[in-house]
Amino acid sequence: MEPSYLVVGTKRGGSTSASHWIAKHPQVAPCRTRKGTHYFDVNFDRGERWFRSGFERPRPEWKITGEASPYYMFHPLAPSRIAATLPAVRLIVVLREPVARAWSHHQYEVARGAEDLPFEIALDRESQRLDGEEERLAADPSYQSFEHRHHSYLARGHYAEQLHRLLDLFPRDQLLVIQSEKLFADPPGQLNRVWDFLGLERVQLDGLEALKPGTYGAMPPDARARLQSYYTEHNEELYSLPGIDFRWPSDLQAAS
Repeated sequence: MEPSYLVVGTKRGGSTSASHWIAKHPQVAPCRTRKGTHYFDVNFDRGERWFRSGFERPRPEWKITGEASPYYMFHPLAPSRIAATLPAVRLIVVLREPVARAWSHHQYEVARGAEDLPFEIALDRESQRLDGEEERLAADPSYQSFEHRHHSYLARGHYAEQLHRLLDLFPRDQLLVIQSEKLFADPPGQLNRVWDFLGLERVQLDGLEALKPGTYGAMPPDARARLQSYYTEHNEELYSLPGIDFRWPSDLQAAS
């Protein structure tokens, strides 16, 4: 089957839950590799035939299929690769408040043994760690960057920049942005938006539990204040984009 949707981000934003819930729709064929193939970010050298082998053969009950990778939205080459391979694909973006997302990302990498720096030191070191990595990724399609993929705590929250890159390649009506907090507060309501976007019948799914939620301690207050200040301009740019119908509570309070 030809993949007709991709959940493209963001990391620690709910993409795993969203992709799992979408695949529960009776008209959606699941990806053979569960969440996704990672073809457009880290497996592109395997070739398109390998990518397409990750999807099921058609059945009468299935209308569409797709996959997810939160790295698709952030990898500098993934959007153009997607546009070249699947120009009519529909893209779903799940965005989490960037301060909480950065903290969750760091704690997740620590728990997996991929990070040994304390949070604020990792923030201080991020620009050094990522220096030149995006250029290397763009210059060499076979290059993979551990730092870019795992230690991009601040940069992953530059949502407007990443959405601009997608909107430069895809028509606005092929992109759906969902606020992560709304998705988990009201899964049926937000999934109705997804069903409409994908041209599927509206269905009510049972047993919608968050996947990979993470249980971490509280973020240090100084770090929270630092990040709230850091993301102010990035968030305002996000809110100005078409299709963004939300503001995070911290920004609502600051504006009042």
